[in-house]
Amino acid sequence: MQSAGLEKASHRRIAGVLGMLGALLALMLAGAGPASAHATLDSTDPRQNAVVATAPQAVTLTFSEAVSLSSDSVRVLDPAGQAVDTGNPAHADGRGNTARVGLRSGLANGTYTVAWRAVSEDSHPVGGAFTFSVGAPSDTSVSATALQGAKADGLVAALYGTGRTVAYAAFALLAGVAAFVLVCWPAGTARRPVQRLLMTGWTALLVSTVAVLLLRGPYERGSGVGQAFDLTLVRATLDERIGTALAARLLLLAAGGVFLSLLVGQLGQPPRPVPAKPLAAAGGTAGSGADEGKDESEDAEAAELRELERRAAERPQRETRLGLGVAGLVLAVALAATWVGADHASVGIQVWLALPFGILHLIAMALWLGGLAALLVALREGVGAEVVDRFSRIAFGSVAVLAGTGIYQSWRGLGSWGALTGTEYGRLLLVKSGCVVVMLGVAWMSRAWLARLRSAPAEAAEVERTEVPEPVAVAAHSEDPVRRAQLARQKAARESAGRERGLTPTRAGLRRSVLVEALVAVAVLVVTTMLTNSPPGRVASEVSAGAAAAAPGAAAAAPQTEPGRTVELKLPYDTKGRTPNARGTATVTLNPARTGPNEVKLALNGTDGQPVDVPEVQLAFTLPDRDLGPLPVALTPEGTGRWSGTAQLPLAGNWVVSVQVRSSDIDQTTPTQQFKIG
Repeated sequence: MQSAGLEKASHRRIAGVLGMLGALLALMLAGAGPASAHATLDSTDPRQNAVVATAPQAVTLTFSEAVSLSSDSVRVLDPAGQAVDTGNPAHADGRGNTARVGLRSGLANGTYTVAWRAVSEDSHPVGGAFTFSVGAPSDTSVSATALQGAKADGLVAALYGTGRTVAYAAFALLAGVAAFVLVCWPAGTARRPVQRLLMTGWTALLVSTVAVLLLRGPYERGSGVGQAFDLTLVRATLDERIGTALAARLLLLAAGGVFLSLLVGQLGQPPRPVPAKPLAAAGGTAGSGADEGKDESEDAEAAELRELERRAAERPQRETRLGLGVAGLVLAVALAATWVGADHASVGIQVWLALPFGILHLIAMALWLGGLAALLVALREGVGAEVVDRFSRIAFGSVAVLAGTGIYQSWRGLGSWGALTGTEYGRLLLVKSGCVVVMLGVAWMSRAWLARLRSAPAEAAEVERTEVPEPVAVAAHSEDPVRRAQLARQKAARESAGRERGLTPTRAGLRRSVLVEALVAVAVLVVTTMLTNSPPGRVASEVSAGAAAAAPGAAAAAPQTEPGRTVELKLPYDTKGRTPNARGTATVTLNPARTGPNEVKLALNGTDGQPVDVPEVQLAFTLPDRDLGPLPVALTPEGTGRWSGTAQLPLAGNWVVSVQVRSSDIDQTTPTQQFKIG
């Protein structure tokens, strides 16, 4: 009967989780819409690829979202590769989504290249370049080292990523262990190993936060690690959203230190002892029936009084646990918000839903992973099956929350099934999902060990702590063999105290299973950090996939163009929509297909070969080897499915042409193809 009841309860839990996931998917699909992730360049003044009669006084860039700027975020280079800007770009008219830099007077005619680098609202560096001409277009030779890409210094990026990983792990350790002792094992706060776990989490989170704050400036600007202690960069970081979040985290850690002192000082105190039942006065062994009835009544009253005394003795600890639990929850939510408020969840679609889901995801992760670390210590200290049962229920709820919020975050970041394997973000997401599946498998093995522990009453009970007496010092040359043997046994007992206490075969097996689960959790944290540093798959473009689509079954080699001749590039596209214009071929024609200005024509034809019209189409060129681009082309309509414009291709090399086609409000695709200039 008991096993049937447990099975029904398990089925109800599974049904509840499935129902929650179904409602979540319905909510996601109902709110789906177009989105942007990292900041993109919307417009420029002078216009991209424009030819102006006189030299402008400044260059202004407008982005899709607010960006943070540094002293060299925007650079303007003349045809010889020399900087002609005045430096120190700023937001135009105080608008956060703009960047403006002044130009020197007396600029000569020719083509100028603008290289820019900024930090989008989700805290990730972005960059690109475009050209404009004064008087008339000209050939230009821009040094690749003069262009700023969006990549950070290798050592700085490695240290920065390590700091973020340590911060995630430290938060999980701090919040998870605190929750474990509050809910599952209050007596654990008096144990030294638990106290060391709490202090390790707090200290590691403090050190990693300071390190990330110092490394943020060099990470954004692509400079070396030697700039980490530049106070100017630190002040600039504090003015950004992520700097504000890191400063708030440091303040919250100060409050966290007070919380830990209260947790250990209050919860770690032994409960107030209940007065022992007084011994009955010595007397005869026999008595009348009336005396026996009176004794039974007195025993009942004494038992009731003893129960009331026990509850009164436990009430202060219950109230303390409740107060500390509320304070710890508020502190954990605030700490989680310092990550979520400056990452992918803070921009894009459904921010109102992504922010609380991101906080829930982090807290559930901490309860599960940090609780595993606490459980390892608890098993070593000989806790009973009741404590493990409590954590098992918490872990089940945490996994359910992680599954729901993880599905939502994956959908929000990917945008399409193709991005799951066609982008770095998607591939990292697959690796993380695989690690979580392994963790769930190991957790299932842990539940099997827990069932064994529960079925053995002798092992399920908590092991009482025993103190090994301190050996009495005697002379090393004592000739008393009995005394020497006694001292040897005491020494061996002290050395093994705690290491073997409570580690019965079943407990040892459960502890090994939990240890494997915790090790896999470390891999999950590393992949999570890499995910937060990768651009979401919803906006990532895969050049090789576009090239394969353009020439199925053929090698992805870039075709060689002949200067002075018209080159025609065909890019098949499919937006996955249901409208007649959802699939077809985009034909890009370049003339004269050489460095410098090129006349560009774009034609969109449906599957029947007839021109089709679309709500939006964008054309751009990129030179990946030189970190140049994307260089958008301003298109002028010339009828249904026909556009023309001018593209400035300043350098020779393997270029990539991309055509973004949007066939409806939510259906779009960006086919690409490589070609060679020079």
